[in-house]
This record gives sequence, C-alpha cells and structure tokens, in this order.
Amino acid sequence: MTSETPVMNRRRLLQLLPAAAGPWLGADAAQAAGTDRVLRVGFQKGGLLLQVKARGLLEQRLAPLGWQVRWLEFPAGPQLLEAFNADAIDIGTTGAPPPIFAQAAGTAFVYFAAEPGQPHSEAILVKPDSPVRRLAQLKGRRIALQKGSSSHYLLLAALAQADMRWTDIQPVYLPPADARAAFERGAVDAWVIWDPYLTLAQAATQSRVLLDHAALAPATAPWSFYSARAGFAEQQAALLRDHVVPVLAEAGAWANAHPEEAARLLAPLFGIEPSLLLQLQQRLRFGARLLDERIAADQQRVADAFFAQRLIPRPVRVREAWAPALYPAVASGPGVPGSPVAPVAPVAPR
Repeated sequence: MTSETPVMNRRRLLQLLPAAAGPWLGADAAQAAGTDRVLRVGFQKGGLLLQVKARGLLEQRLAPLGWQVRWLEFPAGPQLLEAFNADAIDIGTTGAPPPIFAQAAGTAFVYFAAEPGQPHSEAILVKPDSPVRRLAQLKGRRIALQKGSSSHYLLLAALAQADMRWTDIQPVYLPPADARAAFERGAVDAWVIWDPYLTLAQAATQSRVLLDHAALAPATAPWSFYSARAGFAEQQAALLRDHVVPVLAEAGAWANAHPEEAARLLAPLFGIEPSLLLQLQQRLRFGARLLDERIAADQQRVADAFFAQRLIPRPVRVREAWAPALYPAVASGPGVPGSPVAPVAPVAPR
C-alpha cells in the first residue's frame, strides 16, 4: 500500500512545484518582480480560482493597487497547504480536511473565507461492472484516495453512516493522477475523488457513483476554504477582506448565472468538449463569504471526526486558525487558546 503524508518537507515540496514558479518562491519573489507587491496564489485543477485565473479577475482588481499576481497549480489540497511552510504561496483554496491536517501539523496558515460545500461534486466511484452496490461490500477492499483531502472526509463519514470502522477497509493513499491509473487497471476496488477528476473519470471509464455527500445524513457537504499564509494575512488583511473576497464572490455569482460561458472558458484548459464541462458547472453553486460561527461549527465537526478516528495526531480548534486581523472578535472570545469551543458531535471512536 502506498502511503503519502499530507505534510512533506521543504525540499520535497520545491521539487513538486512547477519549474516556471521558481523565481517566485521565497523572499526573492518581490525583487524578481520589481515590486514588493506580488500575490502568489495556489490553485487546483477545477474550482473557482481556476475561473478567476482564466478571466484575469485578480489581476484586474489588484493592478491599480500596484500588485502583481502569480499562480501555482497543485494536485490536491494537502500539497497546496504545505506550500505555506515553504513560503511558496500567499493564499490558496482547498476542501475542508486539508486545513485540519495542516493545523494539526503546525502549519503557519489561517482561514480567511469559505465556499459552500458541493454535495454532488465528490463521490466514491466503482467500475461499471463492479459487484459492489453498497458501501458495506467494500469491507476488506482497497480504496484509493488522497490522504488529508476532502475525499478523505467523504469516505470517513460514509463509513460512519454504514457503521463501519476505518480499519474495515484498506486505504491506498494516492494523488489524483496516480489514483486514477490504479483504479483503471484494477489495482484498487474503489476511488474517492472530487471534481473535475470525478467528471473526467466518469466520462472516460463509465464509472458508477456508489455514493456522494447527498447520500449521507445530513445531506450536506463540508465547506471549502480560502486560506492564507499567517504572516501575509496579518499584514494584508484589508487586501483580503476588501479586494480578494469580493473578487471571489463576484466571480462565483457570474459562474452561477453563466454555466455555459464558464464551460466554454474552461474546456480548452482541460482539452475536452464544453458539453462535458457544462455537466460539471451545472452542479456547482459558488458563494464565497467571510467566516461566521456556523461555518466554524461545521468545520469543527469535521476536525472532531478525524481526531475521533485518530487520523490526526492531536485535536484541533479550528477557530484558533481564524485570521485574527480579519476576525478580531474571535481573537478575544470563544475559540482562542484557553477558551471553550461549543461542543459538537464527533464520530465515535471505533
């Protein structure tokens, strides 16, 4: 079984970053750009940031303020968040679990905004001819997933609902590209994956969705999050609050209202027909917003579920990672070290 930790050392991370990104890493980024204002954005294939990048929206908003924007692509959330440790990016977006794993590992980052979860944009896939029709039939079988990713939580929650233990399956930790290869050649029995990999895999292999977040109770997916390097958020809180979050909100509203245009925009980036991207766009509903107590409680449930199964080394209080410059009330109230956090219902240890 392949094992990949969501926290890698700096040398390994820098080897994984695109070669074109080299001049923008670390303290030399600003000098190389001829300005001390360079916003380095980590993104993944799919999601709202890819659309923001394709439309040049951050560049348009920030150029009058003297900022340049540099983009770095990552295969999944855990690798993106580790880039904060390497001082390789300033902001980025992931699903709910990667920040929890990063917080448990001591990564210097903060949350600054959130997107609502997408109940149909992540699923457990099986081959079309697989005899597996329900989750219990995966007991003892090999399941591919990215460790510390949003898919990790989908599988964890699905097992809990089926009254199964994490030890009842054989997790095979692989990044998306390697997981798809293993799935297609039959080296694993199922694959837990998010969009756009989900849509692309279904189109290429006719794979069958065993379940997604909509099949769970409650039928809601966890939030996704925009995170920032802690030092950057402290110094540039106004930039995040007054410019970055509004750009994300406006971009999301446009994508919600214009799925066909969004599909035509993104299709060349994936090398596939716009009709396939339209299927993906039509099941997405964006809505970037600043954080609130409901979001904190929802994310705390995810964190508690991972710790209850001992999948993270220590419990985390997610509100300790709320950007203090953006959320000063949190810094002086519940959720900070030494202050109680409202109790939530974790998944019971098994």
